[in-house]
Amino acid sequence: MDLELNETQTAFMKMAAEFVDAEIVPNVRDWDRREEVDLGIVRRLGELGFLALGIPEEYGGVECDMIGYTTVIEELGRGDSSVRGIVSVSLGLVSKSIAAYGTEEQKRHWLPRLTAGEALACFALTEPGTGSDAGSLITRARRDGDDWVISGQKMFITNGTWAKVALVFARTSDDGGRGVTAFLVPTDAPGFTANTIHGKLGLRGQATAELVLEDVRVPDSARLGEIGKGLGIALGALTKGRISVAAGATGLAQGALNAAVKYAGEREQFGRPIAAFQLVQELLADSAVEVEAARLLTWRAASMADRGAPRQELATAASMAKYHASETAVKVSNNALQVFGGYGYTDETPVGKYVRDARVLTLYEGTSQMQKLIIGRALTGVDALTPDR
Repeated sequence: MDLELNETQTAFMKMAAEFVDAEIVPNVRDWDRREEVDLGIVRRLGELGFLALGIPEEYGGVECDMIGYTTVIEELGRGDSSVRGIVSVSLGLVSKSIAAYGTEEQKRHWLPRLTAGEALACFALTEPGTGSDAGSLITRARRDGDDWVISGQKMFITNGTWAKVALVFARTSDDGGRGVTAFLVPTDAPGFTANTIHGKLGLRGQATAELVLEDVRVPDSARLGEIGKGLGIALGALTKGRISVAAGATGLAQGALNAAVKYAGEREQFGRPIAAFQLVQELLADSAVEVEAARLLTWRAASMADRGAPRQELATAASMAKYHASETAVKVSNNALQVFGGYGYTDETPVGKYVRDARVLTLYEGTSQMQKLIIGRALTGVDALTPDR
């Protein structure tokens, strides 16, 4: 693995950093207060190609490897995790799944709109009673002639109220995880309802929704991949999605560290900047080491994805990166808040939002505890979730 970014990767990172500083950072507090980002930002993400990274050019995509993608995601995470989530989900989980498993008709219908920012997508896997145990989902799709009729409920769905298409995972047989199939469901289909979830601790600017599907009818041409293969599509997307979350978490932690370093040089107590105090420097030094470690773990997993590492090896590396980076985001943002003291407890400074946004990173796309079990399984060969296997 080369630990230096190449010219193309550096260019992506620079472009993303400039965009974040000019168009996201000045608006973050207002978006957080009103609990909604300006949806005009979606069009800008499309214009800059950030919703097209890694998608074939013939469908409106931009050539980009996984490491280049993570540099963009890290910068978006530094600016606002709500905006980062738009890209991670619409592009990382859905568009890339369509590119990998879709028919030619599906690719040509959806990808040009999604990559241009003319439409967003959501990833409808989690249910009110189904989180970590994705194979136990109960949303049902039954065959009716040439169509499928889908009924069920999904919960905590990012982009849910903004999306034009939902990648819905539904049970098509009772054969456990092998009975799940994926469908591309237009959100304007009769019987499809999206309800905004308010009152979140963090990610307030992001559209998080409950989806209700009541006898939503779609043709068989809306099916993504083979019947009964949907869980594999979901888990494959989530493996790479964890690399994306790790990159975003690293960016959030870097943003919090940057703010703390700047403030420590400006704030004076006892006649000198607080940066001169040893325990403040300890907070900053600990944070810097953790951020760098998170970045390198993320790049390692991205590099493995780029070179086509075996599925289980990649899954383990992605879990390591996601676990460490998400926990680092919590630790570093909390350290930054400690440096800011009482001022950090208001939204007049950025660190309170970093703390709130960081906390969910240890929960979604696999909790920290789930990542530990994946890593433990790789180390021991024993599956602690299904010990009978």
